[in-house]
Amino acid sequence: MGARLKEKYQTEIAPRLAVDLQLKNVMEVPRIEKVVVNMGLGEAIQNIKILESAVEELGRITGQKPVVTKAKKSIAQFKLREGMPIGCMVTLRRDRAYEFLDRLINVALPRVRDFKGVSRKGFDGRGNYTLGVREQLIFPEIDLEKIDKLKGLNVTIVTTAKNDEEGRALLAAIGMPFTKKAQS
Repeated sequence: MGARLKEKYQTEIAPRLAVDLQLKNVMEVPRIEKVVVNMGLGEAIQNIKILESAVEELGRITGQKPVVTKAKKSIAQFKLREGMPIGCMVTLRRDRAYEFLDRLINVALPRVRDFKGVSRKGFDGRGNYTLGVREQLIFPEIDLEKIDKLKGLNVTIVTTAKNDEEGRALLAAIGMPFTKKAQS
Protein backbone atom coordinates (compact mmCIF):
# COMPACT_ATOMS: atom_id res chain seq x y z
CA MET A 1 0.00 0.00 0.00
CA GLY A 2 1.35 3.43 -0.97
CA ALA A 3 1.41 6.59 1.07
CA ARG A 4 -2.02 8.10 1.73
CA LEU A 5 -0.88 11.66 0.96
CA LYS A 6 0.81 10.57 -2.30
CA GLU A 7 -2.37 8.92 -3.56
CA LYS A 8 -4.38 12.04 -2.64
CA TYR A 9 -1.78 14.18 -4.45
CA GLN A 10 -1.99 12.10 -7.63
CA THR A 11 -5.79 11.83 -7.74
CA GLU A 12 -7.01 15.19 -6.35
CA ILE A 13 -4.27 17.75 -5.72
CA ALA A 14 -2.20 17.57 -8.96
CA PRO A 15 -5.18 17.99 -11.32
CA ARG A 16 -6.52 20.89 -9.21
CA LEU A 17 -3.07 22.58 -9.11
CA ALA A 18 -2.74 22.27 -12.91
CA VAL A 19 -6.01 24.21 -13.30
CA ASP A 20 -5.29 26.75 -10.53
CA LEU A 21 -1.76 27.55 -11.76
CA GLN A 22 -2.88 27.44 -15.44
CA LEU A 23 -0.29 24.84 -16.43
CA LYS A 24 -0.60 23.23 -19.85
CA ASN A 25 1.67 20.23 -19.28
CA VAL A 26 1.11 17.63 -16.54
CA MET A 27 4.86 17.51 -15.84
CA GLU A 28 4.87 21.22 -14.93
CA VAL A 29 2.71 20.60 -11.85
CA PRO A 30 4.89 21.10 -8.74
CA ARG A 31 5.51 18.01 -6.59
CA ILE A 32 7.49 17.01 -3.52
CA GLU A 33 11.01 15.95 -4.51
CA LYS A 34 12.42 15.16 -1.07
CA VAL A 35 12.17 16.04 2.62
CA VAL A 36 15.38 16.66 4.60
CA VAL A 37 15.17 16.45 8.40
CA ASN A 38 18.23 17.90 10.17
CA MET A 39 19.22 18.08 13.84
CA GLY A 40 22.16 20.38 14.61
CA LEU A 41 23.74 19.70 18.00
CA GLY A 42 26.43 22.13 19.07
CA GLU A 43 26.52 20.50 22.54
CA ALA A 44 27.81 17.28 20.92
CA ILE A 45 31.32 18.80 21.09
CA GLN A 46 31.41 18.30 24.87
CA ASN A 47 29.01 15.35 25.23
CA ILE A 48 28.91 12.68 22.49
CA LYS A 49 25.99 10.87 24.21
CA ILE A 50 23.67 13.70 23.12
CA LEU A 51 24.51 12.89 19.51
CA GLU A 52 23.83 9.17 20.04
CA SER A 53 20.39 9.87 21.52
CA ALA A 54 19.63 12.34 18.70
CA VAL A 55 20.49 9.73 16.06
CA GLU A 56 18.19 7.20 17.77
CA GLU A 57 15.32 9.72 18.11
CA LEU A 58 15.63 11.00 14.51
CA GLY A 59 15.60 7.40 13.29
CA ARG A 60 12.36 6.80 15.21
CA ILE A 61 10.74 9.98 13.89
CA THR A 62 11.61 9.39 10.23
CA GLY A 63 11.76 5.61 10.00
CA GLN A 64 15.18 5.78 8.36
CA LYS A 65 18.73 5.65 9.74
CA PRO A 66 20.25 9.15 10.07
CA VAL A 67 23.66 10.19 8.76
CA VAL A 68 25.97 11.86 11.30
CA THR A 69 27.10 15.25 9.95
CA LYS A 70 30.60 16.54 10.64
CA ALA A 71 32.03 20.06 10.92
CA LYS A 72 33.40 21.45 7.65
CA LYS A 73 35.63 24.08 9.30
CA SER A 74 37.52 24.49 12.56
CA ILE A 75 36.26 27.34 14.77
CA ALA A 76 38.52 28.06 17.74
CA GLN A 77 35.99 30.11 19.75
CA PHE A 78 33.61 27.11 19.83
CA LYS A 79 36.41 24.56 20.42
CA LEU A 80 35.35 22.95 17.15
CA ARG A 81 37.74 21.01 14.92
CA GLU A 82 37.17 20.08 11.32
CA GLY A 83 35.60 16.61 11.07
CA MET A 84 34.01 16.57 14.56
CA PRO A 85 30.44 15.16 14.65
CA ILE A 86 27.98 18.03 15.26
CA GLY A 87 24.59 16.79 14.05
CA CYS A 88 22.57 14.25 12.12
CA MET A 89 20.23 14.32 9.14
CA VAL A 90 17.90 12.16 7.08
CA THR A 91 16.83 12.60 3.44
CA LEU A 92 13.42 11.11 2.70
CA ARG A 93 12.27 10.52 -0.87
CA ARG A 94 9.18 9.10 -2.61
CA ASP A 95 6.68 7.30 -0.33
CA ARG A 96 8.65 7.93 2.87
CA ALA A 97 8.68 11.68 2.20
CA TYR A 98 4.90 11.73 1.71
CA GLU A 99 4.31 9.55 4.80
CA PHE A 100 6.50 11.83 6.94
CA LEU A 101 4.73 14.97 5.67
CA ASP A 102 1.35 13.36 6.36
CA ARG A 103 2.39 12.63 9.98
CA LEU A 104 3.96 16.08 10.39
CA ILE A 105 0.89 17.98 9.14
CA ASN A 106 -1.87 15.83 10.68
CA VAL A 107 -0.31 14.54 13.92
CA ALA A 108 2.81 16.44 15.03
CA LEU A 109 2.05 20.12 14.25
CA PRO A 110 -1.37 20.08 15.98
CA ARG A 111 0.43 18.91 19.16
CA VAL A 112 2.49 22.14 19.33
CA ARG A 113 1.39 24.29 22.26
CA ASP A 114 -0.49 27.48 21.22
CA PHE A 115 -0.19 26.53 17.54
CA LYS A 116 -1.44 29.21 15.17
CA GLY A 117 0.05 27.88 11.94
CA VAL A 118 3.48 27.80 10.30
CA SER A 119 5.15 30.94 8.95
CA ARG A 120 4.70 31.91 5.31
CA LYS A 121 8.26 33.33 5.27
CA GLY A 122 10.13 30.00 5.19
CA PHE A 123 10.45 29.88 1.39
CA ASP A 124 13.84 30.27 -0.29
CA GLY A 125 12.84 31.89 -3.60
CA ARG A 126 12.86 28.61 -5.54
CA GLY A 127 9.73 27.03 -4.07
CA ASN A 128 11.45 25.09 -1.26
CA TYR A 129 10.21 25.49 2.33
CA THR A 130 12.07 25.15 5.63
CA LEU A 131 10.29 24.75 8.95
CA GLY A 132 11.89 24.80 12.39
CA VAL A 133 10.54 22.59 15.16
CA ARG A 134 11.58 23.64 18.69
CA GLU A 135 11.27 20.26 20.39
CA GLN A 136 11.12 16.67 19.23
CA LEU A 137 8.35 15.83 21.74
CA ILE A 138 5.59 16.76 19.27
CA PHE A 139 6.19 13.48 17.43
CA PRO A 140 4.26 10.56 18.97
CA GLU A 141 7.15 8.14 18.24
CA ILE A 142 9.29 9.77 20.96
CA ASP A 143 9.12 8.15 24.39
CA LEU A 144 8.96 10.87 27.06
CA GLU A 145 10.67 8.61 29.63
CA LYS A 146 13.88 8.33 27.57
CA ILE A 147 14.36 12.03 26.82
CA ASP A 148 17.57 13.48 28.27
CA LYS A 149 17.40 16.91 26.59
CA LEU A 150 15.00 18.82 24.36
CA LYS A 151 16.32 19.03 20.81
CA GLY A 152 15.04 21.09 17.91
CA LEU A 153 15.07 20.07 14.28
CA ASN A 154 14.69 21.60 10.84
CA VAL A 155 12.44 20.15 8.15
CA THR A 156 13.21 21.24 4.58
CA ILE A 157 10.65 20.36 1.92
CA VAL A 158 12.27 20.42 -1.53
CA THR A 159 9.76 20.81 -4.37
CA THR A 160 9.91 21.03 -8.16
CA ALA A 161 8.10 24.40 -8.04
CA LYS A 162 9.67 27.22 -10.08
CA ASN A 163 8.91 29.96 -7.52
CA ASP A 164 7.55 30.58 -4.02
CA GLU A 165 3.95 31.08 -5.21
CA GLU A 166 3.84 27.62 -6.81
CA GLY A 167 5.54 26.08 -3.77
CA ARG A 168 3.08 27.77 -1.40
CA ALA A 169 0.14 26.59 -3.55
CA LEU A 170 1.46 22.99 -3.45
CA LEU A 171 2.01 22.95 0.32
CA ALA A 172 -1.34 24.62 1.01
CA ALA A 173 -3.05 22.03 -1.20
CA ILE A 174 -1.50 19.11 0.72
CA GLY A 175 -2.70 20.68 3.98
CA MET A 176 0.22 22.68 5.42
CA PRO A 177 -1.38 24.97 8.06
CA PHE A 178 0.01 28.40 7.14
CA THR A 179 -0.73 31.43 9.32
CA LYS A 180 -3.27 33.95 8.10
CA LYS A 181 -1.87 36.68 5.82
CA ALA A 182 -2.47 39.52 8.30
CA GLN A 183 -0.21 37.89 10.94
CA SER A 184 2.75 36.95 8.74
